[in-house]
Amino acid sequence: MNIKSLAGSVALLGAMTCSASAQEPIQIGIPVGLSGANSVVAPSVVQSSELAVEEINAAGGILGRQVELVVADDGSGAQGAQRAFDSLVFQDEVDVLISMETSAARNAGLPIVNRAGKPFIYTSFYEGRSCSPWMFVDAWVPEQQVKPIVDHFVDNLSAKSFYLIGSDYNFGRGMLEFTRDYIKERGGEVLGEQYLPMDGSDWTAIISDLKSSNPDALITSTAGGAPNVTLTKQLRNSGVSIPYGNLAVDEGTAKNMGADAAGIFISQSYLTGIGNEENKTFLAAMENKFGSELKTPNDLSVPQYEAIYLYKAAAEKAGSVEPQAIVDALPEVSFTGPRGAIQMNKQHHTPLTMYLGQVTDAGGVEVIKTFDNVDPGEQCPNL
Repeated sequence: MNIKSLAGSVALLGAMTCSASAQEPIQIGIPVGLSGANSVVAPSVVQSSELAVEEINAAGGILGRQVELVVADDGSGAQGAQRAFDSLVFQDEVDVLISMETSAARNAGLPIVNRAGKPFIYTSFYEGRSCSPWMFVDAWVPEQQVKPIVDHFVDNLSAKSFYLIGSDYNFGRGMLEFTRDYIKERGGEVLGEQYLPMDGSDWTAIISDLKSSNPDALITSTAGGAPNVTLTKQLRNSGVSIPYGNLAVDEGTAKNMGADAAGIFISQSYLTGIGNEENKTFLAAMENKFGSELKTPNDLSVPQYEAIYLYKAAAEKAGSVEPQAIVDALPEVSFTGPRGAIQMNKQHHTPLTMYLGQVTDAGGVEVIKTFDNVDPGEQCPNL
């Protein structure tokens, strides 16, 4: 074969390779707590991811390519997250990471994201101020979530003294630090602040101190899922009946808790009772896909669903899934879904409509007040 023929063959092979590559599926990595503290809520997150991908693929995929999910159990903690992120990024070579995780898991995985230069959409509410050029957040932070509960307790329930209980990790302490400062700003007093390790389940000593302190109200910030269940059950069994605001319970977990959850005050960016057409369509699609296996959509699973669509919008705006192109496009795109219009343009965070609600005896949530377009405040000013 002469040089000209060889060059032509190489060019043809290159074109065939590019064509084949263009048809390869786009892979979305989902590190999530299928075991550990988040195991109560993780199944709903996986379900919402599956629906988003099914809908996107049925409409032609992203940039003409089908989409696949690669799910990895992060164990809800740091060690499991390091393994999950490392596997997804360096072995599976996923195109993007989109996940609801504990703060401990997020913090452990973020250095891997930064080292690899991989787009990462974090879909869990959290304590705020976690910043990376590669990470975007479409869920709430304390500036958006805490104030409605504290204001309601002070203004409507005449609470002057508070007791705070949390899980001993970034989320628990970060949320309650903000809560403590805001209670003082409102003229209230914190009588006690106690923590239990994230995998702890015996709240006896803390509840005893709570009762002896005799506060007007209780606010808790535990790891999403199992710690919410054990703490609330033990509070109810011990006869604690003061106003109770939970900064970590979602609507799905509240339903799993049954009668124990009745009366809890929550502040969320998503509730199944939101009346817009997008939410009605979403709920109908979830019911149609999962039937009796459906886990209650909630403020952890819906941001996951919307984040996949935000990634799609960014890829289509950029005309590419190249990492830097995605990161450049993400602040400029929005998606109107069950929570309304979502755009991560506030220092990689998003303004959100928030709902103050109270869990009913039937396990639903009665909305007390709606707060439109709540700004996340200063989160990552250097980005």
